[in-house]
Amino acid sequence: MQEHIFLTGNPGCGKTTVIVRLAEMLRKAGVAAAGFYTEEIREQGQRVGFGIRTLDGKCGVMSHVNIRSPQRVSKYGVDVPAFERLALPALSPTGEAKVFLLDEIGKMEAFSKNFIAAVEKLLDGNVPVVATVSLHGGGEIQRIRNRPDAKIITVTEANRDGLPVELLRELTSG
Repeated sequence: MQEHIFLTGNPGCGKTTVIVRLAEMLRKAGVAAAGFYTEEIREQGQRVGFGIRTLDGKCGVMSHVNIRSPQRVSKYGVDVPAFERLALPALSPTGEAKVFLLDEIGKMEAFSKNFIAAVEKLLDGNVPVVATVSLHGGGEIQRIRNRPDAKIITVTEANRDGLPVELLRELTSG
């Protein structure tokens, strides 16, 4: 059974930073990776939404205060079709990827049943997945977080800087 790595922790603890740094280290090491990460959209110093960026360089807006949508998390409307247009192709096993990086499996992403199905298919496959998973959340998020084939690491201020190197070593050994 393939072991996957789930990074969790409080908002702002550095989970996305760990994923971004790990992606860069994998690229420099010549290890093919696929997936995506999310990033804050800021205007005049205020967070107004979240974008999505795939590891192959595509990007778009996933949620924003100005998006009118029945799917909402806090003040953000979630554009599920825009998210799926970028996330789903990034999660398609091509045979080239030696690891998948997902940031994140959380409330906004869980609005997409297609995304949850793609994640579960990846987790049932033979390629390791390193994902950030919401610390809280029930339903699909909890079911994924509780998988027996996943090692959960809580990201903290104390361990976040060393985690990318540790994860690279773990993913490339053996």
